[in-house]
Amino acid sequence: MNTAVTSKEDILKTSQELIRRQGWSAVNIRSVAAACGVSVGAIYNYFDSKSALASATVESVWREIFPRPEDKALFHDTQAYITWTYEQMERGCRQYPGFFTLHSLGFLQEEKAGGKRNMRQVWQQIIDGLYSVLMQDSRIRADAFTEQFTARRFSDVLFSLILSALLRQDYDPVPVLEIVRRTLY
Repeated sequence: MNTAVTSKEDILKTSQELIRRQGWSAVNIRSVAAACGVSVGAIYNYFDSKSALASATVESVWREIFPRPEDKALFHDTQAYITWTYEQMERGCRQYPGFFTLHSLGFLQEEKAGGKRNMRQVWQQIIDGLYSVLMQDSRIRADAFTEQFTARRFSDVLFSLILSALLRQDYDPVPVLEIVRRTLY
């Protein structure tokens, strides 16, 4: 990890590696600069504060854990998409031990607005993915959604259940899959 870094992407990869090896608290301007083999000033060329570095790192970790699925079939099967999401959560917790709980609790504070905003953007992408799948899943009953119980609202409910499982580090999708099965099929 002592190679010279000249790009924002390399700095973020180094920050991710620090989280993997030493935990979230290892990410600060000095430690990242040392791990990159550059001066503190070099990091400030890309990030104007520790908060900006932390926010960008958080977003990069979330995007690594929840990339856009390459398997297009997932976008037509609600249960497969939920199972994929739980698999990604479990993989992410193995790669970044404690990241979800520590980062989520820390970034929900007001002074970490950038991290909170980035986290919510990634969360919204997951919710939008759930909604998209619900709209494309041909197995869903025609009368499953109503004016009051919309696919958009159900996407929010599903995400709340997924987020709760994530914070509990419960990677068993069966309870959520059962709710989907009983509610929609």
